Amino acid sequence: MRRSRQSLLPLAAMMTASLALSPPAAGQSLLRPSLEDGELRILATDLAILSGAENRDDLPCQVMPLDPRLRFDLQYQAGYRVTLPLKALAGSGNSLRVLIRIEPLDGKSEPAFFTDRFDVPAIEEDSTGEAALPGSYMLGPGEYKIDWLMRDRAEKVCSSHWTIETNALEDFEELASVGRPYTVAPKEQEVFLEEPPIQKASTGGRYVKLIVNFTPSDPADVRMEPYELQNLVAMLRAISREPQIGSFSLVAFNMQEERVIFEEHDVSRINFPALGDAVESIEGGQIDLAQLQDEESDTRFLSELIQEHLGPQERRPDAVIFVGPKLMLERKISGKLLAQAGAVNSPVFYFVYNSNPRSNPWKDTISTVLKAYKGLEYTITLPKDLGKAMSDMLFRLAGHEE
Repeated sequence: MRRSRQSLLPLAAMMTASLALSPPAAGQSLLRPSLEDGELRILATDLAILSGAENRDDLPCQVMPLDPRLRFDLQYQAGYRVTLPLKALAGSGNSLRVLIRIEPLDGKSEPAFFTDRFDVPAIEEDSTGEAALPGSYMLGPGEYKIDWLMRDRAEKVCSSHWTIETNALEDFEELASVGRPYTVAPKEQEVFLEEPPIQKASTGGRYVKLIVNFTPSDPADVRMEPYELQNLVAMLRAISREPQIGSFSLVAFNMQEERVIFEEHDVSRINFPALGDAVESIEGGQIDLAQLQDEESDTRFLSELIQEHLGPQERRPDAVIFVGPKLMLERKISGKLLAQAGAVNSPVFYFVYNSNPRSNPWKDTISTVLKAYKGLEYTITLPKDLGKAMSDMLFRLAGHEE
C-alpha cells in the first residue's frame, strides 16, 4: 500500500537546488542501552561534542530550531531545519550522520538520543545553491536542552545547541492524549501507524460509535489534501487515547463514491493500518453511472447512513461522534427524510474540522441533519479547539450518566 509519510528526524530532504538526498531506510532510530551492560553505545568524540558549549562548523551548516507546534493529536512537535552549501558536499558521494541528545530540564529525567543517516549522491565541485534537511521530534510540556551534531564521511562535524520550552495546556491538560510533562519521543513515520495499547478505565469505560467523513472539504479535489488527512487521523488518535472510552465502533465513509469504506464494531482499539488501506482504496474522481442518473443519490445515502447509526442499535452506544471536514452537498436533505428522525437514546456530537472558517462560515449538510437529532456541534480549526471540545464532551457524558 502507498501511504502518506512524514519525516521522523529527518525522513525527507527539501532542496533549494536539484539535489535530492536519499532518506534513511528505517527512518529515525532511538538509541537504547545495550542489553549486555545497560550502556548507550555512543562514540566518545560525539559525546564530547554534544557536551561542549561551542558550535562546530568545520562542516559548514546553519541550524534553525523550529518552535514547538501543537498537533491535532494534542502532542507537541518541535524540530530543526539545517542548511548546507552544495559545494561542501561535492564529490563522488557522501554520507551524513545526525545525532541528537534531548535532555528534559526537570532534574529527574534521563536524556534521549536519536540518530539518522543520509546518503548524498555525486555532486559537481562547482555546484551552487544549498541543501536543506528538516527534522522533528515529539515533546511533552516542559523545558529541554537540545544538543545536535552532524558528521560526514570525512569526519567533518557541524554542531549546535539550544533550549526549547513547551507550555502546559490549559483547560484540557487532564486529557490522556495530552503529552506528559518532560517526555521525549520520535515523530511517527506513517499517518496510519498502529496505535499502541492504552490502559483503560477499570470499569470498562464507555462505548462510543465514531462516524468519520473521509471526503475532501473542497468538492473540486479528488482526494483529501495531505494536511487535511493527517489532521483528521490525528483527531481520531486523540479520541482513541482517552481511557474513559473502553470500546469503539467506527464507520468511515466517502461521499464522492457514496460508499462506506471501512467498518469495525465493538473493538478496544481502532485498527489504523486497516483504516489506512480503506482510505487508500478511494478512487477519487470516479462517479458511478447510477449516481448521475439519480439526482438525490447523495442526500439519500447520507440520510440512510445517519438514520442507520442513530437508530436502534444492538448495543446502545454511550455517545455517537461524527468527525470530519465540512460536507457541502448541492442539494438539501428533504424535509420528508428529516421528519423520519426518531428519538435518539445516545448523545450525539459533531467534531467538524474547518481549517478556514472565514472562507467557509456556513453550516454544512451533516450539521443540518444532526440538528434534527439535537446533536451538539464543535468547530475544530486549531488543535486547542479539539482539546476544549473533548473536555466539554466528556464532562457532558459524565453528567448524562448521573
